[in-house]
Amino acid sequence: MSKVTSYSPGWVRRIARRYNERGVEGLGDRRHRNPGARQRALLDEEGQAELRKAVLEGSPPGGGMWSGPKVARWIAQRNDLEKVHAQRGFEYLRKVGMSPQVPRPSNAKGPIPPSR
Repeated sequence: MSKVTSYSPGWVRRIARRYNERGVEGLGDRRHRNPGARQRALLDEEGQAELRKAVLEGSPPGGGMWSGPKVARWIAQRNDLEKVHAQRGFEYLRKVGMSPQVPRPSNAKGPIPPSR
């Protein structure tokens, strides 16, 4: 059956078990029970506005430029969390319409000549 449906054998067994236990009602889409991203969000709309304002106003705590890890620390401090993963900082930086502020390396040789 798993070759016909393209589902793994374990998944087919779980679906069959749900059908045997609850009938057709057991086959329904259960994603509506998933709390979704809004309930799991680290920053609501107000928090995102605060982050955008903080990024636009200047340097992050500790100086330098805003980066994913610095945004993650800012979120952790704002929400009184032990730690927020750096990737979440990058995600929220992009979510508020910003990009990581990374200094571009200077090239001692100057511009690259066009290829022929």
